[in-house]
Formats: sequence, structure tokens, C-alpha cells
Amino acid sequence: MQAATLYWHFKHKEELLDELATSVLANGAPRLLPSRETAAWRDWATAYGMGLRQLLLGYRDGARMVAGTRLTNIDYMRTAERIAARLVTGGFTLRQATVLLSTVYNYTISFVMEEQAVFPTPGERSEKYDLAQRSARLREAGLPLLRQAGDILFDKFDRRYKEGLELIVQGAGLQIAARGSSA
Repeated sequence: MQAATLYWHFKHKEELLDELATSVLANGAPRLLPSRETAAWRDWATAYGMGLRQLLLGYRDGARMVAGTRLTNIDYMRTAERIAARLVTGGFTLRQATVLLSTVYNYTISFVMEEQAVFPTPGERSEKYDLAQRSARLREAGLPLLRQAGDILFDKFDRRYKEGLELIVQGAGLQIAARGSSA
């Protein structure tokens, strides 16, 4: 497809990106839900994050493509509405549910951006993220903790994503518990 053909349909690059992101999120929205409708709110929040990550990883630069775009239809929003409704029935205020979902969304987008920078092609590490070179530079600089953190930061992304998402969900749970005890 030629650029002229694209610009016949889209006046600006932003319009094209908005449409691409909308399509990706709308088509992948069913993957953002837990396997059981009756699942607890934690399962809904976790399924949302895990599903969004897998969805974005399915596209080259998926997170970069979606970040900062404006949705052009409400198909994805229908799924977000279902998730928010489940959080509200689970004890969250609308504000808390909105903050939780946007926190998971933003965490996931930025996490996948970094993950796709390290592994631009699944399973193939970018030369820019050579752990041995990084370790040697940080050893010379006298930064032992950061040197050791390289394996945590730039490897085993599945594990680190789950750990970070769990911190977010646990924090939300603490907020709900504190609200319930003060009521």
C-alpha cells in the first residue's frame, strides 16, 4: 500500500494510529476478561492487565502504537465498562475503579514498551540490552545493586510483570479494606 492511498483515507498520521489502536483494542477486548463471570474483583483487574499485555505483545511496537491514541469507536469501552462495573460491585467507588483501571492500563503500556525495546522480536534480545556489558559498566562505576538488578529488569518479563501487577492489585485491596473498616 502506498502512502498516498493511506492519506486518501486518513488526513493525518494520528488518525491512522487512532484507527489502528482502536482496532487492536476492540478486537482484543474479549481477552481482557476473566474466564468466569463470577470471578472476584481481583480476578477481573488481573485478567484486564494480563490480557492487555498479551494483546499488545502480539503486535510489533504494540504498546507504542496504542499509547496516546484516541479511540474512534466504543467497542473496547464496552469491555472496560463491564470490568469497571464488576469493580464497583466489588466495593470500589467509581473513582477508585477508574484509578485502578487506568493505573493497570498505564503500567501495562509502559511495561510493554520497555519489554518490546529489549526484545523487539520475540525471543531475540536487542544488542542494546546486553546484560554482560551492562553489568561490566555498572561494576566499573561502583553500583553493585544496580548491577545485580539487571537480571530482574531486563530478563524474565513475565515474572516481573505479574509481580508488579500483584503490587497494584494488593494496594487496591488494602484501600477497599480500609474503606470498609471505616464505614
